[in-house]
Amino acid sequence: MAKTVEKDLTAIGLRSRKRFINRELSWLAFNERVLEEAMNESHPLLERLRFLSISGTNLDEFFIVRVAGLRAQVRAGVRSLSQDGRTPSRQFDQVNSRAMKLMVRQQESWQVLREELADHGIAVVHPSELDEKARLWLDDHFTHEIFPVLTPLAADPAHPFPFIPNGGTSLALSLRRISDGASMAALLPLPNQMPRFIRLPGRRKKPTFVKVEDVICQHLDSLFPGFEVEEAEHFRILRDSDVEIKEKAEDLLLEFESLVKRRRRGSAISLRVSSFMSKEMRDSIIEELNIQEENVFQASSLVGIGDLSELIVSERPDLLFEPFTPRFPERIRDFDGDHFAAIRAKDLLVHHPYESFDVVVQFIRQAARDPDVVAIKQTLYRTSDDSPIVRDLIEAAESGKNVTALVELKARFDEEANIRLARKMEAAGVHVVYGVIDLKTHAKIALVVRREGGTLRSYAHFGTGNYHPDNARVYTDLSYFTCDEELCRDAARVFNFTTGYGQPEGLDKLVVAPFHLRDTLIQLIDDEIEHAEAGRGGTIWAKLNALVDGKVIDALYRASGAGVQISLVVRGICCLRPGLPGLSENITVKSIVGRFLEHSRIVCFGAGHPLPSPKAKVYISSADWMPRNLDRRIELLVPIENPTVHRQILDEIMVTTLRDNLQCWYLQPDRTYVRAHPGGDPFGAHRYFMASPSLSGRGSAVEDRPRLENAAAPPASTLTPRTPT
Repeated sequence: MAKTVEKDLTAIGLRSRKRFINRELSWLAFNERVLEEAMNESHPLLERLRFLSISGTNLDEFFIVRVAGLRAQVRAGVRSLSQDGRTPSRQFDQVNSRAMKLMVRQQESWQVLREELADHGIAVVHPSELDEKARLWLDDHFTHEIFPVLTPLAADPAHPFPFIPNGGTSLALSLRRISDGASMAALLPLPNQMPRFIRLPGRRKKPTFVKVEDVICQHLDSLFPGFEVEEAEHFRILRDSDVEIKEKAEDLLLEFESLVKRRRRGSAISLRVSSFMSKEMRDSIIEELNIQEENVFQASSLVGIGDLSELIVSERPDLLFEPFTPRFPERIRDFDGDHFAAIRAKDLLVHHPYESFDVVVQFIRQAARDPDVVAIKQTLYRTSDDSPIVRDLIEAAESGKNVTALVELKARFDEEANIRLARKMEAAGVHVVYGVIDLKTHAKIALVVRREGGTLRSYAHFGTGNYHPDNARVYTDLSYFTCDEELCRDAARVFNFTTGYGQPEGLDKLVVAPFHLRDTLIQLIDDEIEHAEAGRGGTIWAKLNALVDGKVIDALYRASGAGVQISLVVRGICCLRPGLPGLSENITVKSIVGRFLEHSRIVCFGAGHPLPSPKAKVYISSADWMPRNLDRRIELLVPIENPTVHRQILDEIMVTTLRDNLQCWYLQPDRTYVRAHPGGDPFGAHRYFMASPSLSGRGSAVEDRPRLENAAAPPASTLTPRTPT
């Protein structure tokens, strides 16, 4: 069998669709890796529960967007093939089948973790297991906190089956009237604002929880007086949430307000029911929702795995990761907190979450309050409802500064929050624009224009992540600050494009999608091919969240064939197949899944020198290598030329990331992932960065520190996982 498989692999070339991995199946493989962390005993117990919860919410979003899209194609009779050669129908069947298996594993994982939680004093119990005092408290809690917000609904010819929103959960009830024995079906929708788990008072060190549906079932007589309950089971609906924009909406903001409302009424695409639900009840719900049997999952232990995050209690720090406080860069303190002075002295790179996002917040705050600042321009893709950056932009506008905020309304699932922020800023006098109608503005830029000594100087911030203080605590991202004239001038041109629609031309350094980013990447890859063919050696290192674009993948395949050594760190979706003889034997792909969500995008080209090298070409970016980023979004590729920042990204961040063997998985030629086993030499990138101050942030103490010696990662051909044990 092994020889047959090897023969098949050697036959895969640049003309075969088998050179690609299916996008949707690759995403499911990523979520399987997330779920594996729930069973990773090297993590604290409540953090394992968090991974399980994340795998649940991830899968829900996948269904309501990606699976919904596949189903829509199937219904429309679309027969076009994906780049890996699958029809929408075949993709839908394979994705649905694999997702169902993943959900079974989630249920099994919850059973294991529930027992372990109980062993550690955290219990999820049924009301019948409680003593009288606790039951009396639950009775009172139901009366005052639950009963007022419930609306029992009969389901019969006189009462049509009610609409249940996306993500909505309900109790399905089969009732019998006591007076005459007549049967009745009913529904009891559970408000989304209601906690799924009710925590009993006291028991601080040994928290005890009860599922809200179990409490409700104990009090159904007060909701349906005169009836006895024959069956009461829990179910959950996921609906199509992929919204489209009319290309020529006259008012983009009003259009999005309408789309957000319509999303709540999307058609049902997945039904999750309790495995204890009778066939008769299940069939009735399936018929009412017009959903296919293959889209129904029977949960053996819990409907709604994502809700488990409610059980993560702060009172048990022994079951959580050790607290970590991000460092504030010493370089800023060297200049008494003056961000502009620090940036004028030397470019600065801040590595989140290891270094505080407060640097970004304080940069905008200083700009808002500095009387010499005349203008602030900012993109906002995702941010928090109480964003300090938004408050500072409002303060700046109210003080008379020229403030422009580009608010991206098409940030999936954050549209409502962005609409609220836009309205608030407009009321304060901020110039709010909503980007280009047929492009999503995903680039992260802030530009501050300041009057200094009779002339204007600009300061720019380029980020790989969003201006979101909460995300910055768990996402690994980069914040690059500079007053380089060419970069700042390019940033201004990009803003002018997004506000005035004039295509950015004459850029000095920035590369912008959808205009030139893909072509530039491919040209840089081709340059490495030339170096390799000339005997100078070719090397590419890249760190991404997703690699999907077929043209870029084929360029990497060509580079591998020319002998270029390619090391890729791709957290999530990867459609490239590494290690295929004659196609990609010089390419290695690893995925890191751990305490922090890998999110920064970096790409490094040796330019005829072995990496790491001071002569390498280094870039950071807002874009993953996907068609949507390269064709339908405004994205940036930012060159890093400052020697200190260049050294920090290449010698520190990339080398450390490539060395990780604690939280990494290697993608195999057969599309599977194998966890690395560190043996006697464990090394974790997250642990290293938490303990090691970054180069450009450490201030004058390391001004002339030499480049790291012997830091190069091994060539791609040797970056293979140890034999699994």
